[in-house]
Amino acid sequence: MGIIKTKGIVILESNMNDYDKMVTLLTPDIGKIGCAARGSRRPKSVLMAGTQFLSFSNFLIYNSPTSYSINSCDTIEVFYNIRNDLNKLNYASLISRIVYDVTDENQYTYNILQLLLNTLYMISETDKNLDFILSVFELRLMLYLGFAPQLGKCTRCGSNENISYFSIYNSGFECSSCGRVDKSAIQINNDTFNALKFIFSAPAKKVFSFTVSEESLKQLKLVSKLYINDKLDKNYQIMHL
Repeated sequence: MGIIKTKGIVILESNMNDYDKMVTLLTPDIGKIGCAARGSRRPKSVLMAGTQFLSFSNFLIYNSPTSYSINSCDTIEVFYNIRNDLNKLNYASLISRIVYDVTDENQYTYNILQLLLNTLYMISETDKNLDFILSVFELRLMLYLGFAPQLGKCTRCGSNENISYFSIYNSGFECSSCGRVDKSAIQINNDTFNALKFIFSAPAKKVFSFTVSEESLKQLKLVSKLYINDKLDKNYQIMHL
């Protein structure tokens, strides 16, 4: 019991009574927590801005034996450009749903929170392709969840030559001979090969700092979608407006 001081971002919200709501926060040190935000829906509430979807804030949270409730919050970033663009909000909502699904309370989630904030910044403040941002996010998230693929050599025969496939089931690169007989393998070009290696090895702050061709983006989208859905046993997909 007591007061917890932490940063956090709202990844889910639901109304409760006339003036209250429940929010789910992702924090760096205590993971995902559900908090009551009492009075936050009142027009002049000091909690209104900091408890909106995607708001990143400093929070003071009261921890009782059975629940959390927000005492105060000081907004750091609210990602206005996402709120005002339905297409960007669509992508951000899917990303937040994925984060919600893979996190839990009392879990160290600093890396995932950092990735989420960087991803939302890219959506909000840059003109990078939204499918590109989503694909990079999904693949980098797999690294933090323990699903990093083998990217050094063919996962089946060990060859370093003629790497031209990515195997979903075998979690890594395959040579042309092995890839042709693997029904889960996706053929990739050299641009996609280099992009995948970069996503899993780049410093966190630079993971989005590259470009790919249109053809490679199609391959990257396919790899990321099939890989995350296979490893998490989900069917995540963007709802195109």
